[in-house]
Amino acid sequence: MCGIAGVVSASPMARAQLQAIAEGMAATLSHRGPDDAGVWVDERHGIALAHRRLSILDLSPAGHQPMSTPDGRFVLIFNGEVYNFQTLKRALSEEAGYPFRGRSDTEVVLAAFVVWGVEQALRRFVGMYALALWDLERRTLYLARDRIGIKPL
Repeated sequence: MCGIAGVVSASPMARAQLQAIAEGMAATLSHRGPDDAGVWVDERHGIALAHRRLSILDLSPAGHQPMSTPDGRFVLIFNGEVYNFQTLKRALSEEAGYPFRGRSDTEVVLAAFVVWGVEQALRRFVGMYALALWDLERRTLYLARDRIGIKPL
């Protein structure tokens, strides 16, 4: 299991302050993800996302989170597993030629949001998960979890 956390501030905060808050939140989740940790901060919009990783599917650095799209539009933190990610990955490669770098289901989830949009992508996921997705272009934070609620959010 992994751990995800984040902060959204209604008032301006310095990057260092957002970073410290997110790192502190991630530290409290260290038992959920001993293999890796990461923090992403956007001080312009007062948001920080933190992740603690338990590496299962892709043990390489290509599975590091928070994970962002090459253009920086989307940033994702993800906990759980999408069981049909291999099928989705094939579809994303065939339909859109999406350039995958690693073997993690997180990268497939992120690519699905890019190619199919948030609502359509979520409808295609089969698994247990909780996630936060920041869309910089729309300045929107999406929070989602699996339909049954297996993973806490």
